[in-house]
Amino acid sequence: MLDAYVIEEIKRREHRPGRDERPVAEVPVPPPPDQRPVDPGPEKPARGVVIIDLD
Repeated sequence: MLDAYVIEEIKRREHRPGRDERPVAEVPVPPPPDQRPVDPGPEKPARGVVIIDLD
């Protein structure tokens, strides 16, 4: 059986679901670097594997 304090604490937290009493650390995030499209140069032919059976 739960203590009366525990039951009251659960009820109190259910009434305030969006409120969290724990502190939250904010981490500074640097802005992303400029990403310019890179010219891939001349188009390369598709590569593959060729299997030759000499049996």
